[in-house]
Amino acid sequence: MRQSALTRAELLALPAIIDLETAGYALGLKRSTTYALAKRGELPVRPLLLGRARRVVTAELLDVLGVQVEEPFPATTP
Repeated sequence: MRQSALTRAELLALPAIIDLETAGYALGLKRSTTYALAKRGELPVRPLLLGRARRVVTAELLDVLGVQVEEPFPATTP
């Protein structure tokens, strides 16, 4: 079992929406702590209830962690 949270590269490779357990892992939390915080509304990211599954928007997680997504190309002006 891994001891540390996700690396920057692993965070940037995550899909747009992830499960609650992965979000907790990225935050360095144990599974039980993640679910307890979510239940109390104290998780630093907003969990979404999709059916019976709880999910987290990855962009929100990256924002909380302070991970900047770099633009692959400079923005162009018309």
